[in-house]
Amino acid sequence: MKQLDALQAALAGEHAAMYGVGVAGGKLTGARYQEATDLFGAHRNSRDQLSAMIVAAGQTPVAAEPAYDLPQAVTNAATATALVLLIERRIAAVYGDLVEAAEQGPVRQFAIDALQAAAGNQLVWGGAPVAFPGAL
Repeated sequence: MKQLDALQAALAGEHAAMYGVGVAGGKLTGARYQEATDLFGAHRNSRDQLSAMIVAAGQTPVAAEPAYDLPQAVTNAATATALVLLIERRIAAVYGDLVEAAEQGPVRQFAIDALQAAAGNQLVWGGAPVAFPGAL
């Protein structure tokens, strides 16, 4: 995979993550709602940084879909929490691919930072530590 393809895939992943975290947030309250809100903002920031990298490379960033199929129904706090955990596992895998494909130091560093953030987010949302975050 080339760096630009991996950047576009990461951007597509961030679009999907924002959608899913937004849906999950609608079923959360209190501290969990705030955590989801903060996570949504982090994904939005990553989306914006990825878009800027793609534009700087002279390409058009992939657009968000109007909606995304969720892997499970989100009906309560437990299913919302499970969805966020799944999102963070999936986005970690996308950033793992970007680390591998990165041809420029700043892109690789961004991907490493995003992968570390996703690994930490997995712990916050009920996941267990893994030796190689992003490896599915």
